[in-house]
Amino acid sequence: MNIILLGPPGAGKGTQASRLEQERGMVQLSTGDMLRAAVAARSPVGMQAKAVMDAGDLVSDEIVTGILSDRLDGEDVKRGFILDGYPRTTAQAQSLESLLALKGTSLDHVIELSVDEDALVERIIGRFSCASCGEGYHDIYKQPAVPNVCDVCQSENFRRRPDDNEETVRNRLSEYRAKTEPILPFYEAKGLVSRVDGMAPIVEVNAAIERILDGG
Repeated sequence: MNIILLGPPGAGKGTQASRLEQERGMVQLSTGDMLRAAVAARSPVGMQAKAVMDAGDLVSDEIVTGILSDRLDGEDVKRGFILDGYPRTTAQAQSLESLLALKGTSLDHVIELSVDEDALVERIIGRFSCASCGEGYHDIYKQPAVPNVCDVCQSENFRRRPDDNEETVRNRLSEYRAKTEPILPFYEAKGLVSRVDGMAPIVEVNAAIERILDGG
């Protein structure tokens, strides 16, 4: 089962991808992770990417496709993959389709985690974590049982991500819309797009995705 998982930052893509990896043995393919791995492995296409990045330029679609091509040959990917962060344009979607055809495979589903943007902003800007053990909390949904004391390790040190502010989050949402809108019609025309309520509880989102993958 090969899928693309779409959704803005904070929609829960990473959480759902991890669940699919654990439950189905699928492999999450993030373009950033693949680029770093290719550079570290000093593969031919990885060295091309390194030269481009060292020069301060953006890695071309051709190089990204080459790195993805190498990764798709991995034995673990044969159990199914989850693409995250690629494709972002219609041209990339077309390149991906050609590449998968060459590999004798294809996409099964494109699943978008739909969100209420105002609620998502509230979800993101309210989150904080224990600076000692990493336990996550939220201003509204999950406060420590004892104010200012971590439930897990009893630390009194908490932190927030500096980019978890309203302006940054809304900019990220705008960027997502700009990058995603071009590819959705491409996949909708092929009947591959399904949408799941990304604002639902994690287990419900997971169950909805599982139903899609099982043809329900």
